[in-house]
Amino acid sequence: MNILFVASECVPFSKTGGLADVIGSLPISLQEQGLDVRVIVPKYKSIPDYWKNQMREKHVTNVSLGWREQYCGVEELEIDGIHYYFIDNEFYFGRDYIYGQGNDYEEAERFAFFSKAVLESLPALDFQPDILHVHDWQTALTSLYLQTQYAHKPFYEQMKTVLTIHNLKYQGVFPADVLGDLLELGEEYFTSEQLEFYGQVNFLKTGLIYADYLTTVSDTYAREIQQPAYGEGLEGVLQKCSSKLVGIPNGIDYRSYNPYQDVHLHAKRGVYDWKSENKRVVQERFGLPKLEVPMLAMVTRLVEQKGIDLLTHVIEDLLEEDIQVVIVGEGETYYEELLLDIAAYFPKKMAFQPSFDEALSHQIYAASDLLLMPSKYEPCGVSQLIALQYETVPVVRETGGLKDTIHSYDERTGDGNGFSFEHYNADEMLHTIKRALACYEDPFVWWRINQNIRKCDVSWTQSSLRYKNLYERVCELNEAVVL
Repeated sequence: MNILFVASECVPFSKTGGLADVIGSLPISLQEQGLDVRVIVPKYKSIPDYWKNQMREKHVTNVSLGWREQYCGVEELEIDGIHYYFIDNEFYFGRDYIYGQGNDYEEAERFAFFSKAVLESLPALDFQPDILHVHDWQTALTSLYLQTQYAHKPFYEQMKTVLTIHNLKYQGVFPADVLGDLLELGEEYFTSEQLEFYGQVNFLKTGLIYADYLTTVSDTYAREIQQPAYGEGLEGVLQKCSSKLVGIPNGIDYRSYNPYQDVHLHAKRGVYDWKSENKRVVQERFGLPKLEVPMLAMVTRLVEQKGIDLLTHVIEDLLEEDIQVVIVGEGETYYEELLLDIAAYFPKKMAFQPSFDEALSHQIYAASDLLLMPSKYEPCGVSQLIALQYETVPVVRETGGLKDTIHSYDERTGDGNGFSFEHYNADEMLHTIKRALACYEDPFVWWRINQNIRKCDVSWTQSSLRYKNLYERVCELNEAVVL
């Protein structure tokens, strides 16, 4: 079975968030399941020269986009058996940014071009996909183009699409005139049953309607987004699409997160007292006292979604405990300045670095005893999976993928790989952290929790099997699903 991942970013070439990690690791696991999986992304200016110098030209053509005729080059690079294709257009992708620095119309045009360029280039790739697996709003138009402009052509007529929603909050909503000017569609498509969304055109909604199947990144999130509280205005569409919507959790790449071989660690897993050794290094870096006290960490973007408000609301009460708190992340200026002020006021109890550092994040996962993720919503979450791999006990709010992957410790049965709380409430969170600290003080209980963690498989293996089964079902569809 041939699968082409169509995405806007992919490590090691381009990254702004977790999407790039998924596109860089899931195809490898699927390849191990016997599928031929390839990836196509834009050739951004920001791709390191190391990779650009290894690309070879595959194809050159023009792509029509309304009244425009735009150059489209396709370049290819193979790494570890995976073929990566890059859509080249200097006007659209030769910029210093990946997303969001131009106006709305420019952003719509860039990714409308990319989605159409992918389809236009396929016959020249010497690879005929059975399924185009598209990701988020940036590539959702691929499903629309396939059904409205390409399905009648023999090369494309058996092709299906799967759309994965990584975060429903980001939808690609643009002015109504993109309908005719970019998408070359008539007014009959500008209805609430089609592309219209509160007087504008919604790219993600388009994908929801025209894709043959939909996935999102956890079972709980798949249910949540059909409710008004999480549906971001699309809950009605998602309810109609529920028969073709499934949740499949993300995994992590064990090549990148392997505490036995991690080059960023002072002491690797397997060395006696390895977590304490790493804790001392982190304490020294931040000027914290070298005490054998529990360390609570957050490695996160500093945005409202991540529950920073809950932590700052109870931070003084929390720091009265025998604990050290370490936070690394960047984001909204308000949160950065607030956390800097708190860390300055409690220099022996709390440390904060307002920038992301890959090596430091690995060190913190290895050094910490607890990882806090009090998210308002969390489609899947990756930090809790990394924490499990590094024997750091997660404390999470029960939402999305956090609810699916972290199960609160049960004193009666001894089951559980972390601690969780249900409501978005600071006092409930604080109570849960204190419960975790009490368990930390009991060596047998803490050992038991860590034994449970060691049994967790957070690799891509199980999820890639679920994707393989999904692809097989999609290929059995006789007709594309259109509402």
